[in-house]
Amino acid sequence: MSAHPPSLGLLAGARIVAAKDLRIEARTREVTATTGLFALLVVVMAALSFYLTQDLAQQIAPGVLFVSLSFAGVLGMGRSWARERELGALRGLLMSPIPRASIYLGKLLSTMLFLSVVALLLLPIVGLFFHLEPDVTLLAVAGITLLTCFGFSAAGTLFAALTVQTRARDLMLSVVVFPLVTPTLLAGVLAAREVLSGAPLSEALDWMLLLGACDVLFLSAGVLLFDTLLSE
Repeated sequence: MSAHPPSLGLLAGARIVAAKDLRIEARTREVTATTGLFALLVVVMAALSFYLTQDLAQQIAPGVLFVSLSFAGVLGMGRSWARERELGALRGLLMSPIPRASIYLGKLLSTMLFLSVVALLLLPIVGLFFHLEPDVTLLAVAGITLLTCFGFSAAGTLFAALTVQTRARDLMLSVVVFPLVTPTLLAGVLAAREVLSGAPLSEALDWMLLLGACDVLFLSAGVLLFDTLLSE
């Protein structure tokens, strides 16, 4: 009989890792509070820094939304992985009978949930400051925002794990992640801008397809490369 416990399945292990992060966050509210306040500050500063006409506000609102979410996301991912670095928690995860890809998927799920909560709370505030009508277009923008958050989280989770052991991990994470997620952020901004401008949804479809392709690419790369990159 093997002395080692049997390895858990991919999705079962991911649920365990995500549930751990969610329990910690439910007690501390550290990541959501920090990232939420930071994102809100960026939106307020952007709104107060410009004189906004109705047309101009609708054009720059998606950019302000995604810039605030991207910076807040890097901050949140850095803090989430810093917890794993403390007291050797990351080593414990790597030695547990959980597939390495499950660690990636679990951290991705928890990061996505944190960032989605911040995004859905931030969207009405952006609508208020940037004179967006509370109609069905905001629902379409919410969907685009969630797709963008997923791609950003998929890429950021992978590289946050790689930089967690470095001294300047927050700086390294920003330097590595932002160039990689630029297509995702641009596709999200342009798709949201097309929707807010009143254009038919079909005109935003190309950008949404690009956004979906980036999401699939980052997710596949994370699942396939996480074990190899973390081992090195």
